[in-house]
Amino acid sequence: MTDATDPLYQEVQGPTPRQMLKLRALGHKGLIFGLIVVGLLVVIAILAPILAPHDPYEQSLMNRMVPPVFLGGTWEHPLGTDHLGRDYLSRLIYGARVSLLIGAVAALISGVIGTAMGVAAGYFGGKVDAVVTFLINVRLAMPVVLVALAVVAILGGSLTVVVCVLGLLLWDRFAVVMRASTLQVSRRDYVAAAQVIGASTPRILLTEIMPNIFNNLIVVITLEMAHAILLEAALSFLGLGVQPPTPSWGLMVSEGKNMMLFEPWLVLIPGAVLFLLVLAINLMGDGLRDVTAPEGRS
Repeated sequence: MTDATDPLYQEVQGPTPRQMLKLRALGHKGLIFGLIVVGLLVVIAILAPILAPHDPYEQSLMNRMVPPVFLGGTWEHPLGTDHLGRDYLSRLIYGARVSLLIGAVAALISGVIGTAMGVAAGYFGGKVDAVVTFLINVRLAMPVVLVALAVVAILGGSLTVVVCVLGLLLWDRFAVVMRASTLQVSRRDYVAAAQVIGASTPRILLTEIMPNIFNNLIVVITLEMAHAILLEAALSFLGLGVQPPTPSWGLMVSEGKNMMLFEPWLVLIPGAVLFLLVLAINLMGDGLRDVTAPEGRS
């Protein structure tokens, strides 16, 4: 009997699906770049109290508007200080916590709502599909930014309010994509076979439908996470998002805009980090979709 661990046997049989998945992942430059950048920022956010050289809330009017070290500043404040003398690097590090937290939680909330609605509409059809489609159309008729601005202005800007508002507004793309994916998968033979043998509806949804639409879900999660991060930055820039003195990249851009012509680094530094995070998340999502795509599996 041939041993499956025999190198000759493995050479004849070819790489396993897991090995193929690993090879595709290692060969996808966008995925590797996205994972490295996002992973690095997550580690920085977790270790913020250790990595930050100063208290992000500590003010020193004697040291206000110190330029970054590459513009003639000192290593005591490598990225300079803001208009209140707060260390820019420390606020940038702690700001990663806010952006990642809002993006992840908002995407999770909207993902649960939108996926449940989309899968139900695609699988059951009929009146359920009609109701979900109507709700999607209503949601698409509502401008996200204006609604978010109005709600946050009424309820007040805070981290909790921003997360809840974004989570309850960004579910439409999940619902649309999951509905279309479920409609396609529910017509497959293996779903019909599961129905014939008497499998329960929850079992069919969890074991036959969800695993085969998970790749599309990954892409939407990453897109909406990046979308939520940008919306939070926009709200904070307008003064209706995370409130001072909480470190937020959007708030840092807002606070630096008045000095943009004289000290452009106040806007460019948080803007560049925000751009890098959103780019990395999108590349990571596209890479995961390419690597785990069913049509690419062995």
